[in-house]
Amino acid sequence: MKTLRHGDVVFTRQQTAGRGQHGRTWHAPPGVLTASFVMDGIPGSQLSGLSLAAGLAVIYAVEDLLPNLKDILRLKWPNDVWLKERKLAGILCEAATDGKGSSRAIVGIGLNHRADFTQSEFDPKAIANAISLHQVSPHIPDELSLLAQLRHYLLQASAMLSRSDRPSESTGLSALLPELRCRDALCDRFITLELPKGKISGQAAGINASGHLLLRLPTGQIQAFASGRISC
Repeated sequence: MKTLRHGDVVFTRQQTAGRGQHGRTWHAPPGVLTASFVMDGIPGSQLSGLSLAAGLAVIYAVEDLLPNLKDILRLKWPNDVWLKERKLAGILCEAATDGKGSSRAIVGIGLNHRADFTQSEFDPKAIANAISLHQVSPHIPDELSLLAQLRHYLLQASAMLSRSDRPSESTGLSALLPELRCRDALCDRFITLELPKGKISGQAAGINASGHLLLRLPTGQIQAFASGRISC
């Protein structure tokens, strides 16, 4: 990755050793578009919201190419895109900084393009919760068109997050909050959040300016969480 520059993308039509959230193995059956995008210069304070910004980029890219899906795609915090309450795409962001404070983030996206969910080695429960573009639209954009649109919106998101050194409502993740909240698939649902030291349940109460999940506890208190695994 050292030879790649900001905005470069690497993609494959078949991934055999993917990595998912929290270090879990991530399998990609045939027909899943898997790509990694290089994003440089995003401040450390904004990296926690990068997966959500990338989720919006996925939504915008798909809507541009498939207008029949406009306004029905949703974000499931922290890193999934839902269509009809089924997983259309997953996102994994990894970042590192050098000694001078410069950062490089790799935004990994797995998008069910023409995914074949009949592969016998996959968990039937996982397959039941997945959906592919070819299942909902007769005309599917080609891979390069999808990659071009994804890159376009990711670069926009990166530029917005990188301007957070001049804080205002139009920079950083704050600028995306209205759209994030509009697309929030979990808001007002009763959910359980799996944490390293146990589980906590409550009513999802939105997303804050740091990209954290807000959870309304049974006591009425609202608590923010930076990470965790959701079950509805």
